[in-house]
Amino acid sequence: MAACVPETAPFVRAAAIASPGLMNFPTPVSSVAMQMQRLVYGPLKLAADRGPIDSLAGRPFLIIIDGLDECEDKDEVGELIDSMLAFFADNPFIPLRVFITSRVEQHIHSRLNVDGVNLDNLADHCSNDDITAFLEVLFQDAGRRNPVIQAYVREHGEWPTPDEQRSLVYHIGGSFIFASAVFKFIIGSNAPRDRSMTPMDRLPLALKMNPGLDGLYAQTLERSENIPHFSKVISTIALLEAPLPTSGIAEVLGIRTYEVVNVLVELQAIIQVPGTDDIPVTLCHTSLRDFLTTESRSGRFFTNPRHHVYLYLRFIKCEYELHRQRPGVAIHPSECTPAIAYSRTYSVDHLNKGQRLIDESEVASAIRLCREALSFHPDGPEQLYALANAIYWSSSTPNMSPLDLDEAIALYQKAISLQPLAHEGRWLTLHSLGYALMDRYSSTGAIGDLEEAIDTRRESLKLQPPLHPERSNSLTVLAVSLKKRYRCNRVVADLEEAISLFREALELRPLPHPDRAASMDELSAALMDRCRCNSSMVDLEEVISLDREALNLRPLPHPRRSSSLANLTI
Repeated sequence: MAACVPETAPFVRAAAIASPGLMNFPTPVSSVAMQMQRLVYGPLKLAADRGPIDSLAGRPFLIIIDGLDECEDKDEVGELIDSMLAFFADNPFIPLRVFITSRVEQHIHSRLNVDGVNLDNLADHCSNDDITAFLEVLFQDAGRRNPVIQAYVREHGEWPTPDEQRSLVYHIGGSFIFASAVFKFIIGSNAPRDRSMTPMDRLPLALKMNPGLDGLYAQTLERSENIPHFSKVISTIALLEAPLPTSGIAEVLGIRTYEVVNVLVELQAIIQVPGTDDIPVTLCHTSLRDFLTTESRSGRFFTNPRHHVYLYLRFIKCEYELHRQRPGVAIHPSECTPAIAYSRTYSVDHLNKGQRLIDESEVASAIRLCREALSFHPDGPEQLYALANAIYWSSSTPNMSPLDLDEAIALYQKAISLQPLAHEGRWLTLHSLGYALMDRYSSTGAIGDLEEAIDTRRESLKLQPPLHPERSNSLTVLAVSLKKRYRCNRVVADLEEAISLFREALELRPLPHPDRAASMDELSAALMDRCRCNSSMVDLEEVISLDREALNLRPLPHPRRSSSLANLTI
């Protein structure tokens, strides 16, 4: 400061001479707060008291404190902040500003969350555009220097493609350090002697790279693991299809909001915890979800997939309680709590993912709650849909009758009849009905079920705009139904439409989409069917290309690698 603001130099010098201990050498004897008071605040105030500070040219002097959360002595950090706020309270017009960067640690956030401090959350300012520009420059430079990349571009065109760059940026998750590591891995600068793979070979592997945050995750989670409800709160955040606020998480788990906050308050280095109860809780980096759902990495913090079953049952319970309190009243979407709104869209996803882990007593409990909820509002499409889901999935458990599937289909159909065309949940009810009809067709061979499933899936698809998150899945299941009808009646138009739909679905699943390889399998099989009809070498070449790419996306020990090898061999 003395160098940048010469007017303060005499006062800084005088303070250092008067109190040599401020230098903290060779042994610290003064706190940071005391140093700031004597060497910064005091000299700057004395200089300002003499009149305008010419060297500042009317602008304040800026001090940046970077990584305040990395200071181990929390008491000293607290003292520093408290003394800083006290100084500014007494000297509001002092030409000084302090810019602090920090993770949202409780001992820091609680002190800075006051009037006079402008708090900003970097999570609200996505760095993806900056990382995109960063990677573009690096790849352009690599392209000028690397003859292998140059040869590839001459033969195949742009590399990486826009889709590949978007996938990389998504996987990087806003971390410039990780972006640099990913680029070095792809280009091979960390392994200059390894010539067995080209940069083009390494790019798909880079999308599976671990950002190296496991140690931070484990160390941070340890802070709260003994707090009540820790496991349920963390597992819920890990498995949610869309983020919920603390109040929504509390409602789902049947606990108080403050109990959720109590778990999360020490985890703000890895989880974005908002200052209010109505803003969603989000992850600082998407790799935390991978960490929590991979037992070999997370150990005792592992989120068991059976938690999907627990969440599904809790959502059913929340719906039941709502309708028990307001019997006979249709609940408008605007009246739904965050947990109920989430349940109506995503509870079926948790049911799907926990289907093989749910036991018969849990199925019976879900059906009982759904029937009771329906009794409060017999013509409620949401209640009909929820009961249909519970019964439909019960039909796949042992000791269940085919009549259960018939009842589920009837309930879906009744729910659809009560949902107007503009109903926000109509597409999902149609989507679920399509699955149930296809299951009954597979069991009975009734062609009427196949025809109705195709019509139902067409209507569901029409209700999903181009950017709808489930559109790729809806395209795929409609294509599968059309391919089944083609194999029954050999009408080529069905096969052609199926191929077109499979192509569109594949385009909506760029790397690193987890279902991209499965989409390639579906398109490859449909093209092979057409190749058997017309002996087209073009189709056969595309089949081989798709099977090779699917194989590359399934490195050892991927469970589907053997099927990819079989597809390519056949």
